[in-house]
Amino acid sequence: MSRSSAHRNVEADLMALRSAAERAGTALACLFSTCDEFETAVIAARRRRRADGVSRRLRRVLWSALGTLALGLALLLL
Repeated sequence: MSRSSAHRNVEADLMALRSAAERAGTALACLFSTCDEFETAVIAARRRRRADGVSRRLRRVLWSALGTLALGLALLLL
């Protein structure tokens, strides 16, 4: 391998390394500018999930109670 071709290969490798480093820097960009914004989003998501879970659980308990009441009433009438 001649000296000029080795020099071109090194330059090409450096260019590839620089472009890979630039792409890696942009790929790791975060949607939140601060840690506080991230924590606020996490807390809000947990609150939404908990609010949905409570109503769903309450609805399930009420339907179960209604079914038990209806079954008990049917047994009393027989």
